[in-house]
Order: sequence, then structure tokens, then C-alpha cells
Amino acid sequence: MPTQPLYDINASNGDGSLGPLPEWDLSDLYTSDESPELKRDLDWLESACLKFADDYEGKLASQNPQGMLEAIKRQERIDSVAGRIMSFAGLRYYQLTTDAERAKFLSDCQERITNFSTPLVFFTLEINRLDDDFLDGLFAENADLARYKPIFDKVRKMKPFQLSDELEKFLHDLGVVGDAWERLFDETIAGLTFDIEGEELNIEATLNFLTDQDRSKRENAARELARVFADNVKTFARVHNTQAKEKEILDRWRGMPSAQTGRHLSNDVEPEVVEALRNAVVAAYPRLSHRYYELKRKWLGLDVMQVWDRNAPLPMESDQIVGWEDAQKTVMDAYTAFDPRMGELAEPFFTKGWIDAGVKPGKAPGAFAHPTVTDVHPYVMLNYLGKPRDVMTLAHELGHGVHQVLAAGQGEMLSSTPLTLAETASVFGEMLTFRQMLDGAKNQAERKVMLAGKVEDMINTVVRQIAFYDFECKLHDARRGGELTPDDINALWMSVQAESLGPAFEYMDGYETFWAYIPHFVHSPFYVYAYAFGDGLVNALYAAYQEHPEGFQDKYFEMLRAGGSKHHSELLAPFGLDASDPSFWDKGLSMIEGFIDELEAMED
Repeated sequence: MPTQPLYDINASNGDGSLGPLPEWDLSDLYTSDESPELKRDLDWLESACLKFADDYEGKLASQNPQGMLEAIKRQERIDSVAGRIMSFAGLRYYQLTTDAERAKFLSDCQERITNFSTPLVFFTLEINRLDDDFLDGLFAENADLARYKPIFDKVRKMKPFQLSDELEKFLHDLGVVGDAWERLFDETIAGLTFDIEGEELNIEATLNFLTDQDRSKRENAARELARVFADNVKTFARVHNTQAKEKEILDRWRGMPSAQTGRHLSNDVEPEVVEALRNAVVAAYPRLSHRYYELKRKWLGLDVMQVWDRNAPLPMESDQIVGWEDAQKTVMDAYTAFDPRMGELAEPFFTKGWIDAGVKPGKAPGAFAHPTVTDVHPYVMLNYLGKPRDVMTLAHELGHGVHQVLAAGQGEMLSSTPLTLAETASVFGEMLTFRQMLDGAKNQAERKVMLAGKVEDMINTVVRQIAFYDFECKLHDARRGGELTPDDINALWMSVQAESLGPAFEYMDGYETFWAYIPHFVHSPFYVYAYAFGDGLVNALYAAYQEHPEGFQDKYFEMLRAGGSKHHSELLAPFGLDASDPSFWDKGLSMIEGFIDELEAMED
């Protein structure tokens, strides 16, 4: 791997003001789609899966502690090799989703790995047929095996919803069909083009206009988004109908009590905790989003706000573009100021080709941090356009990356963090960056702009995501009653938008289709509440940091190192926090209220 990042000279906002932007170097995974190492790993994977099934199927109940440990380690090695292959295929695809060859390569890899791993379906099924006393005895005799107990516990939570071995293998094979609908969504989104003042742009560049200082440009972009979404709404409605129906069938066969149950189980979080979070946020709409947007309406000098004003910059806000080097320095300084170890963990992302930052035709929209596998490293994807919010996105995704690096020490099976906790380091990284920038504000006006921007980000993270969650709940519930037309889905979307945003807004014709481009609804149903969970948790964590800074960093790093090896109650206990306490969420929301209080005080 080169010591300097690879740069894409075309990845800029068009005027060169961003400076050179980094591009991924995927050679730590494989050098190409035809590399001999890739073929070697595919061949090994096929034989390893068959050998594993031959050695262990029907025999788990007769294993001694060492034998069970060996089985777990062999399964972990299989997961690692399969994960490396799929990470390479996926990341390569996200760089250019409109390329047919890359799409085929990803699909072929997925199909081959699905076929190879079908013989392994027995493993979790047999684990769930073992007696508790038998497993407890194995754990008691072997400390190395006992370290994997959280994996067994998570698997066994699915025991009440487990189907027959034959049906489980059938559903495993059928998984590639659901993946195809996800790829249809991705390719449709990436292939959309928008006419902005005679220039043909992709969705990322068009959405960027919604934060433009010029109101007419914001309106033009919003109406063009609505036009293109409307032209494609039947495709998006078909994807959502199919995905929701597939989920309903699976949930019904498994006997899951709600559409959300599967997500709660995978997040290792209790339904009542999520419900407490949801109820606390909805109850806070009037004193959070409604109150803030009324302030913003006055700042913008409007009688009523339109949807294209939601993320508008303030009138006194400069239309500055933040170059890549400045963004990197801002985030790295904030991370290092918190703890030099955090800066050291973040540094390779910038110097070793672990970030792909430029906006390019066909590249997947949005941003993410992909952990790949524990013996490689994460990769961060951005669509960096130089907005101050893009700096916060860098801080957010880099937080994920640092978390993933630290958790890698747990190994392939225990490193994966539930979504609710996976947002902790990312939102904390944003908070560190924001606090550093706020402390550096040159005057009251600059402080006001920063505070307002942070409040908007927090509303987008908490209020908007809970509104998304309510939309999904309504969507999946309605789909159980039959096929949903685009108008049906539009109505569900609008039913949560007005409630969450408040009376400061009017809604243009066409806004009802804006559900269509949200990828989480398709890729990870009910993912979205994890953002609100993470924001509330981080607000409480940051308050604990301010109150008792001594030793906080060490406890924080230990929490990140734990990965998925501990329940959220265990991870939060050292900080004196408990997410099952309904008042916990009010503490987090009070931080947002405090920022709005300060903004209101500036009006006096």
C-alpha cells in the first residue's frame, strides 16, 4: 500500500477550491477483480464450508469445550474470508454503481458466497437446540470459549422465531433475491439526473443546492427533485412494496410480534427502550423542532417557510467553501485535543487511501464507514462538497472508523457493534469537532451561526430520524393490509412530516415523494432510530465528560474496544448511565433545548 493517498483529480466541486480529494486504495483487500488471491480465497471458502459441515453437522451436542471453541474459530475464519471478498466487491461497486461489470461482479460474488455458505445454516440452528445447562458447562470449563458467550446469547434470542432446517436453508438461498431489489434501488438512485440551470447533475450535487444561500436556487432544486422523483415514483413504490411484503412474510412465518422485532433483536435492545426513546422525542417536538424552526422563520424574514428553507443557511452565514485540507485539520485537531490516541487512530484514514471523498458520476450517494474485516481496516466514503456540514459528516464517519479499528481486536464475531451503539463514536466525534469550532468562534454572530447549525444537525439526527421511524412503522403496518399505491405511501410520509417539523412550514406539491430517496428504508428497515439513540446517548455521555473529565477517555476507549461483546447496559454503567431509565432520553434532549435557549437569548 502506498504511504500517500491516491487522488482523483476530477473529484472536486468544479472550481478547484476543495483541493485534491482522496480516493480509495482497495489493494489491502485485493489488487483487482482478477487477482489470484481472490480466486484462491473463493476456492478455499467453498471447500472450508463443505468441510465445516462435514465435521460438525449433527455433532455439536457431543463437543467438549475445546471442540466447540475450534468450531467457533473455524466459523470465524470463514466469516473473515467471505467478508473480505464481499467488502471488496461492494466498495468497488459503490465507487461506480452505474458500471454493469462492477454490478455483475458484486452479484456473482454474492451468489457464490450464498451457495458456498448454505451448508453452514445448520450451525445456528443446532446451537439453538442445545440445552442451556450443556452450554453453561462448556463456558465454565473454558475461558477462551466463554469469551464468545455473547454470540451464543444473540443467536439463542432467535430461538423462538426459528423455522425448520429445510426452510432456513431455503430462506438463506432466497436472500440474493432481496439483495437484487436493493441493487435496483441503488442503481436507480445513482442513475437519476437533474436539470439545474441547464446543467445535468446527480442527486448528491442537486441535494447540495438545498443548503444554498440563494433561495431561488434552493426552490429550483427542490422542485427538480420532486419532478424526477415523481417520474420514478412507481419504481420506488414497487421496491418498497416488495421489500415490505417480503419482510411481512418472513415475520409471519417466524412468528415475530411486530415488524420492528427483528431490528430490535439485531440491535440487542429492548422494545420498551426504543419506545421510550420514540415517545420522549415525539413529546419534545414542540420544544425542539417547532420552536427552532419558528426562530429560523424570523431570521429568514419569511411569513412561512417552505421545505427548501429547512436546511437553508442563515442570512448572516458566509457562503464559504471549506477545502479538504482545512476540513482534515479541523477534525484531526478536535480528535487529538480530546486524546492524542484518537488522532493517531484517525491519521491513517487520510494518509493510506482509506477515504474516498469526491463527488463523481455514478458514485453511490451519501456517506458511510465500512468496517470490512478485522484483519484489514475500515474504509470511509464521503461525497465532499466543502459545506460546513460536510466537515461534520467527515467527523461523523471518521468516528465510525476509529470505533471499528478499536473493536477489531475482538475478532470477526465479536467486533460488530449493534446499530444503536455503532452511532456512539460517530456522533461523539461530531460533538468534539463542533465544540472545538464553537470555542474558536470570533464573535457572537459566528457563534450564533455555529449553534444554529448544530441544532439543525441534531434535529436532523433526532427529530427527523424518529419521524422516519414512524413513517416506516406506518408503511409496514399498512402494507400488511395490501399493496400500497404511490399515493398511499405519499400520504403516510406527509402524515409524519407536518407533525415533526411544525407550523412554521408549508409543503410544496411534490414534497410528498421525498421518501423515495432515503436508502435506509430499503437497505436496513428501522435502522433510523439508531441515529436518535446514538445522539441521545452521546449527549448524556458528553454531559458526563463535562461533569467528570478525570479518567473519561480511558473508559470511553474501553467502551469502543468492546465492540459487540457487551450489552448497552454494561457499556454505559461505568459512566453512571442507564438507557432503560425513561428520564435518560430527556437528559439527552435537554442539551438540544439548551442550545435553542441560548439562540433565543441572542434575540433579546
